[in-house]
Amino acid sequence: MIEKATGIDRTATVILLLGMAFVLAPLVIAFVTATQSYQQFVQAGGIRFRISGHFLDNIRLIITETQLPRQLWNSFVISLLVAAIKCAFAFTATFALVFFENRMNRVIFAVTIATVMLPLELVVITTYQIVANVLMPVNWIVKATGIDWLADRIAGVRVPELRLNLLDTYIGIAAPIATSCTSVFIYRQFFLTLPRDLPRAAAMDGAGPLRFMVDILLPLSWTPLIATFMFWFIGGWTSYLWPLIAASTPDAQPAVVGLAKLATTDPERIPEVPMLMTGALFVSIIPVTLIAVMQRQIVRGMNLSEK
Repeated sequence: MIEKATGIDRTATVILLLGMAFVLAPLVIAFVTATQSYQQFVQAGGIRFRISGHFLDNIRLIITETQLPRQLWNSFVISLLVAAIKCAFAFTATFALVFFENRMNRVIFAVTIATVMLPLELVVITTYQIVANVLMPVNWIVKATGIDWLADRIAGVRVPELRLNLLDTYIGIAAPIATSCTSVFIYRQFFLTLPRDLPRAAAMDGAGPLRFMVDILLPLSWTPLIATFMFWFIGGWTSYLWPLIAASTPDAQPAVVGLAKLATTDPERIPEVPMLMTGALFVSIIPVTLIAVMQRQIVRGMNLSEK
């Protein structure tokens, strides 16, 4: 017997519509403002809900007069690196934790998940020092082991301090953002839903651990991999604090940082809000398009990881 729940359906519909209005309202305001000129914005005394015909002019201004097109490419590369590094390391680490039995697996998993409680913002100074010279740990080892002292005593040669600066580079910006283990938990939940005899059956067919991971486990994991890849891609795209610190030149900065710097710092001049709104839409076009195209895969991947 199926009970009618008209009241519940109507309530859910109202809540859904309110949620859609709450989410879409900023986009609508940004688009309406982006269609106006700076003069219209000033004359109106602020944002007005009236569509004008200057959207293409504002887009042309963004493309020709700002660094956003170049910075949009920077955001794409950085986000791609962030998502690829996170997914690759999480997939291989989770494979080892789930399919290789060890009494320390639970402890390692707990410590790995505990690192989520230490966000990048709390260690930004130390991270900056390491990225400014990624060979700093090597210098520490040389000094701690006394290698530099022995070289000075025996050969009369001082070991030079090694330096490798990754600031203002794609990998230097992307790697610290990618240091998160949330995907390990998601992949572990999915791997635990697979038959426990699957690796034994693969071993009986002559497949070693590496072949099992590449030929069997990887194809079965495409859906959660795609979902988490898209999730971390968007996360890398919207990162602001670390790219602001690690990229000191406009040519190396991502689009989110470049967009923030479009705002005027002159206290006597009204900010060019129509251009800022146009830039916000310009910067958001890639992640919004990806979410719209891949939303089914994202939802399906997250559902699989929760079984």
